[in-house]
Amino acid sequence: MMKRPTKAIIAAAGFGTRFLPQTKAMPKEMMPLIDKPIIQYVVEELVDAGIKDIIIVGSASKHAIEDHFDLPNEDLLANLRAGGDKKKPLLDQVEAIANLANFVYLRQKGAYGNATPIQCAAHLMGSEPFIYTWADDFFVSRPGVTKQLIETYERYGGSVLACKRAEKDDEYDKYGFVSGAAEQTGEVKVDRIIEKPGKANAPSELGSVSEFLFTPEIFDYLEKAHTSFDGHGEFMIQPIVQAMINDGWGVYAREITDGKFYDTGDKLEYLKTMIDFGLDHPKLGPALREHLLQRVAELSEISE
Repeated sequence: MMKRPTKAIIAAAGFGTRFLPQTKAMPKEMMPLIDKPIIQYVVEELVDAGIKDIIIVGSASKHAIEDHFDLPNEDLLANLRAGGDKKKPLLDQVEAIANLANFVYLRQKGAYGNATPIQCAAHLMGSEPFIYTWADDFFVSRPGVTKQLIETYERYGGSVLACKRAEKDDEYDKYGFVSGAAEQTGEVKVDRIIEKPGKANAPSELGSVSEFLFTPEIFDYLEKAHTSFDGHGEFMIQPIVQAMINDGWGVYAREITDGKFYDTGDKLEYLKTMIDFGLDHPKLGPALREHLLQRVAELSEISE
């Protein structure tokens, strides 16, 4: 019987320079979306798909992430308990965070690039499939993206890339793009992946974003790639995936069509995400919608 993934690696070592000076002391992954940090949405989606062990690969400046997923301090607990029934929902929420999963924290060591977090956590993964994802971009979909990747993995048995179709030209300079033979609607057996090809050189409109499900064969290829890496440029996962494909290992693309992709690593996209989450919030949504409509009306009057 095919083993389902129960472990995930979250890459969270970036400096967040696009959000300075805000990220001088606060990790970008801890920036809020309404009342939860960005990384918590990522963690909750993984847990919903059956992930039990989450390895967060960070850096020396990411202690706030560890603190967030730890047990709350006694002063906070005492304050919430003193609030009685009124604060009981908040008490339940903060106590539940530490029990979402088994958390392991590692500091990233090695070359800059998106393959390094996997290399750092390889000794913890065993010989089983696992999820690899970022801490500042994610899909909101039903079912969740991890469940969709697992579904494709269980159908074909190979590694799976979460993908979306490019909507803007600049996306071809941000993500890896794939080509291959369609297996069925929304699923492609990948024969080529090119990182940041530009629109003119992209093999298709299907970009690999946010999340991967890797089979354990990737570790041998990761080690070979690291041995031959000369230290120049970035140590990237896409050429390693291509080497697996070239040797006949099955790699599949799963187009996530029944949801929306959010990239909160960009200031404007972060603001858009905040607005979307606010509009969807059961308590805040109506008032925020009214405010936005009022602002649009005011701007229309100014432009006339």
